[in-house]
Amino acid sequence: MSRTAVVVGSSVAGIRTAQALSAGGFDGRVLVVGDENTEPYDKPPLSKHFLTGDWAAGKLSLLNGGPADERVELRLGVAAEHLDVTDKQVRLADGTRVPYDVCVIATGASARPSPWAARDGVHVLRTLSDSAALRRDLLRGGEVVVVGGGFVGAEVAATANRLGCAVTVVDPLLDPMARVLGPEVGPLLTRIHERHGVRTRFGTGVVAIEGTGGDLRVFLDDGDVLPASTVVVGIGAVPNDGWLRSSGLDVADGVICDEYCRAQGTQDVFAAGDVARWLHPRYGEHVRVEHWTNAVEQAACVARNIVHPGEPLPYRPVEYVWSDQYDWKIQIAGTPARTSGHKLIGDLTGGRPRAAVAYTGTGGRLGAAVTLNWPRALVACRRLLAAEADFTQAIAELDLLANAQPTGRR
Repeated sequence: MSRTAVVVGSSVAGIRTAQALSAGGFDGRVLVVGDENTEPYDKPPLSKHFLTGDWAAGKLSLLNGGPADERVELRLGVAAEHLDVTDKQVRLADGTRVPYDVCVIATGASARPSPWAARDGVHVLRTLSDSAALRRDLLRGGEVVVVGGGFVGAEVAATANRLGCAVTVVDPLLDPMARVLGPEVGPLLTRIHERHGVRTRFGTGVVAIEGTGGDLRVFLDDGDVLPASTVVVGIGAVPNDGWLRSSGLDVADGVICDEYCRAQGTQDVFAAGDVARWLHPRYGEHVRVEHWTNAVEQAACVARNIVHPGEPLPYRPVEYVWSDQYDWKIQIAGTPARTSGHKLIGDLTGGRPRAAVAYTGTGGRLGAAVTLNWPRALVACRRLLAAEADFTQAIAELDLLANAQPTGRR
């Protein structure tokens, strides 16, 4: 008898799950429910290519029109508001009840809202409409203040700078990227901003934002006031799990899942992407990851475990995230925050350094790596991490790669 898979969420985790189910032999109907009334789209370009205007919205599509897409049904523009795990139904905001045999929760995350009460001109960036509205204000010109020096804030700052805006980045941490990249690489990103004329106010918090778009004032905790035409707030994200509070599922900063990405205590509900908090076999604890690569790889794992329920595979990824800022490519494999020692391969000096920082993991193995403008090294590091390679072996291979590739090559 034909089954129905309902995927709740139409961003990359949801669409890739649906496509993988269709391509992987799922014997039934695949329905994707999404709250945005627009064709499913990719989000990384929203802070870069789409925000600059280099890419039109059509280039962001997650649908390629192939056979897998043809088997996927879309129900867009209506949010899911309740999951009934007993009767196996998803209730939508318009009152429709959608029955399922298997359900995948892929509702992602939302930008943490601004806690400051300015009436307009203050933006967050998570959706296509967010990016379009921000672009309109950036094209107006004037001073731009970016609150938050993480990846999204840094990318928006670089894009606004390219569009000709005068930009200031504010963050309460003295070195906001060090928490992700470590103290060796983190400070370099501050210097990238400064070299491009972007001001930084790190180690300083925001206490208030007042005014309206075109005439805003950002009040800092050191007493300074920054004038701004536009403010962008990039202070993290929160998982879209509120609609599950009445479901009986275990929800705590995401949907709690086992190592197979099944919602805890169920056999027919899975989660993928930013909303999933799964038991990571490598770490022995539940983790939630907000990266594009994780969403894609977790979607593939979930689809595979649905199609082959008798022989599920645990999801144990090698984490990967990248950031394009100005003309730099920053790539991270693994989680540097979980490591101890490190070794630098290459040179961190110069206008556009090419280097890798390898981090020591448990048991003398390679634990993580950060590469700057060196994609070949990143590929090697991801392979070595997946193989749980010895740290000294990894260093030797990276040294060989550095010697084989002249510094001038990219």
